[in-house]
Amino acid sequence: MERTMDKNDIFLFVKKYFVDTFEIPEKKIDLKSSLFEDLELDSIDALDMVGMLEAEMNIETNEKELKTITTVQDVVDYILRKTSNQNNTNLNSQVTV
Repeated sequence: MERTMDKNDIFLFVKKYFVDTFEIPEKKIDLKSSLFEDLELDSIDALDMVGMLEAEMNIETNEKELKTITTVQDVVDYILRKTSNQNNTNLNSQVTV
């Protein structure tokens, strides 16, 4: 059985992604960091991040929800919410009557 990622696991995953993909110094990344101001991401970087969410985390993204993501905390919460929903859906689909 796979272990579900907790909030800290997701933060470490996101932090590593930003360091590896955008070469952002690790010390610059915390939960309060603004994606566009502090980390200096642009719209192309945001699209890359969406691709990562879909591919690596197996998350279906929603454009309306994505527009509300402005900080690292928002990214972590979004992943946590989406993966929790998937786990609940998977559990519900495994229930037999």
